[in-house]
Amino acid sequence: MRAVHAERHLIDRVGWLRAAVLGANDGLVSTASLIVGVAASTAGPGEVLVAGCAGLVAGAMSMAAGEYVSVSSQADTERADLARERRELSDDPVAEREELAGIYVGRGLDHALALQVADQLMAKDALGAHARDELGISEITTARPVQAALTSAATFSAGAALPLLVAVLSPGRLTVFTVSAASLVFLAILGALGAKAGGAAVPRATARVAFWGALAMAVTAGIGSLVGKAV
Repeated sequence: MRAVHAERHLIDRVGWLRAAVLGANDGLVSTASLIVGVAASTAGPGEVLVAGCAGLVAGAMSMAAGEYVSVSSQADTERADLARERRELSDDPVAEREELAGIYVGRGLDHALALQVADQLMAKDALGAHARDELGISEITTARPVQAALTSAATFSAGAALPLLVAVLSPGRLTVFTVSAASLVFLAILGALGAKAGGAAVPRATARVAFWGALAMAVTAGIGSLVGKAV
């Protein structure tokens, strides 16, 4: 007998991977930019560290709240669609059967076979079949607000802690340069890890993350320097 071919697809990771990469990248870039901007304004080391700590905490809370609200909205929409589909299945199952069969015809089945497939799937789990094939809702893509919020807050904090630690260890006059250089290295590593976990091209992802991080820090440093001279 032939061994069963087990497949592991990377799409299974899309839910947590998106929140993790977004959170860590945002934490690193925003906190590093904040530290660089404040340091460029000739602020003292204590002020730089206070700003960095405040940015870490505020950013983590903001990410958690934002993710929870946005993903909860997605979950509300999914529940509303499923409730509507449940009513339609109860009120007119024949039309729903034809609708499901029409989807399979559009994918290449002839009408008779599409009806058989629809009958068998609906006999087992009518709502699940319509949720998956009509609405595009599955176990992989379903919204999980709490998971997204916790993941974003934790990864934001982890990303933000890196430039903050560099700032703590760096001599005050070199903070702008050491935090900028270290953050670019961290961003490159983050981009490579995210690409590796998601099966994407590593060089492109690394370059993309590093470029936008460098741009954010450069703009913030420039504005911080101007404001520092003005006040």
